[in-house]
Amino acid sequence: PKVVAVAVAALILTAVPLPRIVAILRPDFAALAVIAFAVFAPRSAGLLFAFLVGLALDAFKGVVLGQHALALTTVAFITLNLHLRIRMFTIGQQALTVLSLLWLKEFIVFWIDGVTGHPITDGARWLAVFTGAVVWLFVPQLMHRLLTRR
Repeated sequence: PKVVAVAVAALILTAVPLPRIVAILRPDFAALAVIAFAVFAPRSAGLLFAFLVGLALDAFKGVVLGQHALALTTVAFITLNLHLRIRMFTIGQQALTVLSLLWLKEFIVFWIDGVTGHPITDGARWLAVFTGAVVWLFVPQLMHRLLTRR
C-alpha cells in the first residue's frame, strides 16, 4: 500500500500543471520514487514497479508508449544491483549517484525522442536532473519515516 501511495503521489506531482519557469525546475518525482524504493526497500518495489510507473508516466505525458518505462526500468535495474553500495555512501555521494541515474533516465528519453522523430526540446529538460539530485538530499529521511511507521 505504501508503494502504491508513493507512486500515485509521484505521478500526481508530475502531472500538476505549473508555470513554465517552475515546471522546468520540477524534479522527476517518478524517477526519484523508483530510485528511493530500489535503494531503501528493494523487496517492496522492483523492476515491475519501475515498468508500471513508467507506463503510467507515458500515459500522463502522451509520449511514445514505453519510453519512460524503458528508462525507469533501466535505472531501477542499475539501482537494484548497486543498492547496498549506495546505502553506504554519504548523502553527498548518494546525491551524485542519483544525479547520474537521473541523467541516464533523461538521456534514454531524449534518445527515444530523437529516434522516433519527436521534436527535441531545448536544454531546459536537463535542469530537472540537477533539482532531482538536490531533492534527493531529503529523500533518505522521508523514506526512513515512511518505512518505519506502521
